[in-house]
Amino acid sequence: MRRLRSFGPFKFCICLMVVPALLSGCSHFNDGRQAKTTFAEANDLYHQGNYTASLDKYSEIIDKYPATADRALFEMGIVYAHSKNEQKDYQKSLECFQKLIKDYPGSEYRQNSEMMIFNFRNVALKDQTIAAQQMQIETLQHEFQGKDQTIAAQQIQIETLQHEVQGKENEIGTLQKKIEALEKKFIAYAIRKGSVDRILIEKNARRLMLISQGEVLKSYKIALGGNPIGPKERQGDNKTPEGTYVIDGRNKDSRFHLSLHISYPNERDKIAQKNSVFLRAETS
Repeated sequence: MRRLRSFGPFKFCICLMVVPALLSGCSHFNDGRQAKTTFAEANDLYHQGNYTASLDKYSEIIDKYPATADRALFEMGIVYAHSKNEQKDYQKSLECFQKLIKDYPGSEYRQNSEMMIFNFRNVALKDQTIAAQQMQIETLQHEFQGKDQTIAAQQIQIETLQHEVQGKENEIGTLQKKIEALEKKFIAYAIRKGSVDRILIEKNARRLMLISQGEVLKSYKIALGGNPIGPKERQGDNKTPEGTYVIDGRNKDSRFHLSLHISYPNERDKIAQKNSVFLRAETS
């Protein structure tokens, strides 16, 4: 009994040392189990599409269970970058992976984090290229839209001008018809009344004048042959005869508004043509 009592203090010391060890082991076990439960909750929220609540759970894990922070950071990076996350943030996702690599170099998630960073950089480059191309496309679309509007405005302006020109042409045509009708009436009246006693044609000025008792009643611009200047010598020389003639006929079926025939050649012209033929025969 005495010997047992002598080891009592030693046994008590051993018990004191073992109890803290057991308490410590139970605490680590409980932390691991609670962390696992919280990971499951975060994962369930993620699959339910409640990404904000899921990220909050992962943040809670990092604060309460730092031993599992590398896993929490990796899964947070996945949640931030998930395509269905309406509030996805590639920058925050990248920061999670970069923090994992920096703070936990021996983590089993390091290699996957490096791969995710590499993919993010490629995606960022592609997104920048796509964004630049999209801006270029939108710029071109705006330019084409502006040109289409300009073309449409010009087309409307052209159509308006065409209508105006057509209206002016119609007005001119109407006025021309009125002028021609008035001229016909004037000439018919003048001839009927005998007021016009002379028609004078000035070849150089290409002008025809109606004269009554030495006074010019009206003048007109006229067209003559291809080579009208000088006296007419033969048929086909495109010259307008020079001399005094009378109007001896009128062509009512002419496509011009008035076609008059003059008494060419008169007796003087006939004599001049005979002499011209005789002279040419002598000289040849």
